[in-house]
Amino acid sequence: MAPEEKARIAVVPATADRFDDIARVLNPTGREQACWCMHWRAPAKEDVTTRGARLRELTEQEPVPGMLAYLDGDGGGEVAGWLGFSVRSAARSLQRSRVLPVGEPETWPTTWVFMCVTVRAGLRRQGVAQALLDAGVDYAAAHGATALEAFPVEPEDGRRVPVSAAFVGTVAMFERAGFDRLAPTDATSGRLTRWHMRREIAAA
Repeated sequence: MAPEEKARIAVVPATADRFDDIARVLNPTGREQACWCMHWRAPAKEDVTTRGARLRELTEQEPVPGMLAYLDGDGGGEVAGWLGFSVRSAARSLQRSRVLPVGEPETWPTTWVFMCVTVRAGLRRQGVAQALLDAGVDYAAAHGATALEAFPVEPEDGRRVPVSAAFVGTVAMFERAGFDRLAPTDATSGRLTRWHMRREIAAA
């Protein structure tokens, strides 16, 4: 894709006034039990039908729970994708994980985890996911993050990551955003191993 086409991607914080656009990406068919990028934020016992409402509440707070990408505009064009993230201290399900590293509790408030990246069908392979991640890194750094973590997959040689597994991102896109590969985890997505990746953020 030509560089000038990539420049048409605008990424902005996912605030409450943009919730309809969040829904277009995360729950376009209006499913009652959609994930809404809330799995890691969920309490031990949750009512999954309330996830959308709880995500809306998070968009009313600072920092926001994610970023939105738009094509052909400065945030007013066609919504193309979503990047979800959280400080570890708010990622309650992740804190209880048996297959992903949970980190040290004292670091949770300043360690951000990147949960998922979703690009709408028909708008993929245009650099949207990378633009979302790059903007998300900047947003986290501006809001006090000292470290960023993610758990993406690596495609098999000569094959693309299946769409069903791609929501966790790929090792390559995180490497392009300055993350280091630490170790494979016991978690998988689409039968592909999820890698623990991390980027340290220098103090301003």
